[in-house]
Amino acid sequence: MQVTETLNEGLKRGYNIVVTADELAAKVDEKLVEARPEIEMKGFRKGKVPMALLKKQYGQRLMGEAMQESIDGAMSKHFEDSGDRPAMQPAVKMTNDDWKEGDDIHVEMSYEALPTIPEVDLKKIKLDKMIAKADEASVDEALANLAETAQDFADRKKGTKSKDGDQVTIDFLGKVDGEAFEGGAAEDYPLVLGSNSFIPGFEAQLVGVKVGEEVEVNVTFPAEYGAENLAGKDAVFECKIKAVKAPKAAEINDELATKFGAEDLAALKGQISERLEAEYAGAARAVQKRHLLDALDKMVKFELPPSLVEAEAGQIAHQLWHDENPDVQGHDHPEIEPTDEHNTLAERRVRLGLLLAELGQKAEIQVTDAEMTQAMMNQARQYPGQEREFFEFVQKNPQMQQQMRAPLFEDKVVDYVFELATVTDKEVSKDQLQKAVEAMDDE
Repeated sequence: MQVTETLNEGLKRGYNIVVTADELAAKVDEKLVEARPEIEMKGFRKGKVPMALLKKQYGQRLMGEAMQESIDGAMSKHFEDSGDRPAMQPAVKMTNDDWKEGDDIHVEMSYEALPTIPEVDLKKIKLDKMIAKADEASVDEALANLAETAQDFADRKKGTKSKDGDQVTIDFLGKVDGEAFEGGAAEDYPLVLGSNSFIPGFEAQLVGVKVGEEVEVNVTFPAEYGAENLAGKDAVFECKIKAVKAPKAAEINDELATKFGAEDLAALKGQISERLEAEYAGAARAVQKRHLLDALDKMVKFELPPSLVEAEAGQIAHQLWHDENPDVQGHDHPEIEPTDEHNTLAERRVRLGLLLAELGQKAEIQVTDAEMTQAMMNQARQYPGQEREFFEFVQKNPQMQQQMRAPLFEDKVVDYVFELATVTDKEVSKDQLQKAVEAMDDE
């Protein structure tokens, strides 16, 4: 095998690789020797077929495999000898298209090498860790929100018309073509107007009714309705209004606390306080991480593989375009050209990504199987009833696994750097923390 360098500019590399005909023939012979013990042929005992006959019978078929393995082996040996790590999959092309058996193989290989990452003295990094406590006002606000979600209903003044959001108690009887149908009747049914729990158009016709009224509600069952005998049919519901109730927030007391699994109101306040402070800690970590990345970005400069920057800029531009055009779900849209702003952001992301990867590798940081399983479980919860299918999909999809593993790895590297950096606790108010988060989003 001969390897000749043809390009060495910055991070760009180019090589001509020649695999000789003798090397290729030896590879084919090696494969035949390996397979020979299991080959049977008429007139010969198993494993005793002459090599010349095997080569005539199977040599052509094995040549393609031998060529691919020889090229792959030449590339692997090159990377092992040179120490280069390609930024992306190398471009490989066989140049002698008129190749025939007995010829050498000529291959062109080109790639961009990952740069050498300079050493960073992480102990020189100085960061503030914002600590915000849950004050009484914040806990009370959260309690009020909980009370809203646990709303109750109270009778409206006699003669008051119902409004959207009210709860009306009704007796109803549904008919299609004048005939009552199964499941179309109920008594004392509490229906919240605007909940969309009934057939489209039903609830809107009960806005403005009063206790004691009898109302006919005319609706059409959806074409895809579950009961085939009702799908697409016009129906009339005879409704008697028995109560009209306005929504009201639940009272903030021990009874409310028990609805949310707490022993009493004091215990519920304690749980809310813990949850708020966990949210504050998450926001504070995000701010601290941003400040860390800003510091690293200023400390370290090195040449970046153009292909990685170009790919990242394209991805940023594409994502931002979809954010600005949420109605376009697919990718049938005009080509999106990255701007200078996109390219600048891409350079930062690529630089920091390579740096964090280098730091993690040197520190021997790894994402454990348990951490991956936990991440998969967390994401699977977004697909109720399809958790098993999601797990199987991830297990069979290496690219999806990498997408899930990458943020876990980055967070572990960031925590590692936090431990080495000089971090000072800084007590702040919720508003100060919020301003810091908003400032981060505005950058």
